[in-house]
Amino acid sequence: MRASAGEKVFYAVNYLVLLIAGMLCFLPLVHIFATSFSDPGMIMAGRVTLWPLQWNWDSYKALFMGTRIMGAFGNSIVITLVGVICSMTASIAVAYPLSKDYFYCRRFFSLAIIFTMIFSGGLIPNYLLVKSLGLVNTYWALWLPGLISTYNMWVMKTFFQNIPRELEDAARIDGCGELRLIMRIVLPVSVPMIVAISLFYGVAYWNNFFNVLIYMNDTSKYNLAVLVQQMIFSASNPQLAIEPDLQRAIAPEGVKAAGVLVMVMPILIAYPFVQKHFVKGVMIGSLKG
Repeated sequence: MRASAGEKVFYAVNYLVLLIAGMLCFLPLVHIFATSFSDPGMIMAGRVTLWPLQWNWDSYKALFMGTRIMGAFGNSIVITLVGVICSMTASIAVAYPLSKDYFYCRRFFSLAIIFTMIFSGGLIPNYLLVKSLGLVNTYWALWLPGLISTYNMWVMKTFFQNIPRELEDAARIDGCGELRLIMRIVLPVSVPMIVAISLFYGVAYWNNFFNVLIYMNDTSKYNLAVLVQQMIFSASNPQLAIEPDLQRAIAPEGVKAAGVLVMVMPILIAYPFVQKHFVKGVMIGSLKG
């Protein structure tokens, strides 16, 4: 079926808008990449745009030699991996029973969980609660308060509702209990949704810096997001413990750009591998709410 003139105009405008939006998101990253690999003199002169000028690795040398970036990188990995595992386990444990119409008080619990999307206790009550539980200066202060995202859990619930009832009935006839049914039937067919929600949780934990600043008193427990944030908002780089010659040879903006690039690269590398699951999982989980 041939597209009409109006449809062609709509598609053209749609593609143009998407292209502009994509470039607005991509070009700043290209500029950061160019800045991190450019000569400090070119950076200070403001001549770097979208391509590195006089390729130079001094910004990365200063970053890895003069900051605690490796320790912060390791902290980010621990926070993200443990956080994703805990959040996914808890979200599945809540979403699966809520997806069953025979679950007792299903409506009450669903409304109570949705209530948390609209109202919250606020920053000070949350801090007092975390402090009273003795979680300050521990990573549990990051994992427990945000253990379940209501939005992510609701997408899971919708996905589980779309699983054919016949699959579960056949498994029960073969002698599957509820736990074995979840492990052997439900989770394997839910891989796209699990990957998509894991990516949501992973990005949230990886980029978490506000809660780290609030709850972590020990700077050695800071993650990569906090380290990069402090570097960006500092007028210079007093925290660089490097040789004076290298200190004079670098541009602060180049080191900041290198830190930003190191922070975003893991997500950029992971996304292409989960993209097909990401799109499929979100689309299926968004239907028939």
